[in-house]
Amino acid sequence: MQNYLTIFINGDPFNCNVSMSLSDILNYLSIDMNLVVIEYNYSIIQRQDFSNLYFKNNDSIEVMSIVGGG
Repeated sequence: MQNYLTIFINGDPFNCNVSMSLSDILNYLSIDMNLVVIEYNYSIIQRQDFSNLYFKNNDSIEVMSIVGGG
């Protein structure tokens, strides 16, 4: 059994361990979870669900940064 899978982050392939949650991946990539919106397979994911979301091969996430300005 494989211990890794490939997902797509903003269109780019990313290999990760099957046991990594969305929260684990964002931490690994040093992404501040308070400053992003995550779309998983075309659905917005609530921040409280980041640690409960695990991936299947070829799943897709889009990481959108929240930027202030005026």
